[in-house]
Amino acid sequence: MPVPAAPLQPCPHRGDTAGQRPTKPAIAPTGRPLLNLLEAHLQRVLNDASFGIPYWDWSIDGSLPAPETALIWKPDFMGGTGVPVTDGPFAFNAGDANSFRVRLEVGPNVNLRQTDRGLRRVFGSGSPTLPNALDVGAAFNTLAAPFGDPDLATYDFDPWLANSRGFRSRLEGFTGTGLHNQVHRWIGGDMAPASSPNDPVFFLHHANVDRLWEGWMNRHGRTYLPTMSEPANILLGQRIDDPLVSPLGAGVTPRKTLDNTALFTYDVVP
Repeated sequence: MPVPAAPLQPCPHRGDTAGQRPTKPAIAPTGRPLLNLLEAHLQRVLNDASFGIPYWDWSIDGSLPAPETALIWKPDFMGGTGVPVTDGPFAFNAGDANSFRVRLEVGPNVNLRQTDRGLRRVFGSGSPTLPNALDVGAAFNTLAAPFGDPDLATYDFDPWLANSRGFRSRLEGFTGTGLHNQVHRWIGGDMAPASSPNDPVFFLHHANVDRLWEGWMNRHGRTYLPTMSEPANILLGQRIDDPLVSPLGAGVTPRKTLDNTALFTYDVVP
């Protein structure tokens, strides 16, 4: 598999750790059309227009004494831990050309490079546990301080950094109890670096992140920040009507992802 030519899809997460550039408020709007596109391709390949990407509610498994015993990690679902993973549909067998293989990975400088190896998971390597239901509840708690955070009724705040106030930073996991980032860290292995979509559980995880965002919008309105009044030289690609870098073309903007109810709905939202 050839390494894609630059420029690559920019990371939808935070900017530099020194805080000189803004974080990436468009993490939720960026993920939604990509999940939609993947789902459409799976429907085509399966010849099943009713197929939907399942979400993994990791807050349920995060309440278990041992999250690694959850049903999702059984051999008849996603398989378990290992370097490489040796059970389930994504197990690696060096002698089997048809077994699941990782072909591209991120190098030390966050550059893509070719590889040919098995999938890696190291449960608990970056975080001792998954987020639980109380952690999710805290991200939706807009009660007055000290028992809540009224800023969570707003998606994001200037200066749009990793530790900015608002729901986006809580959902992403840079403030509060963890959530999105904590899941990546707990699974470890190929879920830890920027090439985390190598692990198929990535898509079940991000479907749940999208579900949480949908739940927040149901409660607080289909709103998004920053608006177009913010400077383009700092936030181009992150403002509400800026085109997102997407295989669906320049017509995809954060505003156009806010209401996808014509395409899909969730059975349960927070």
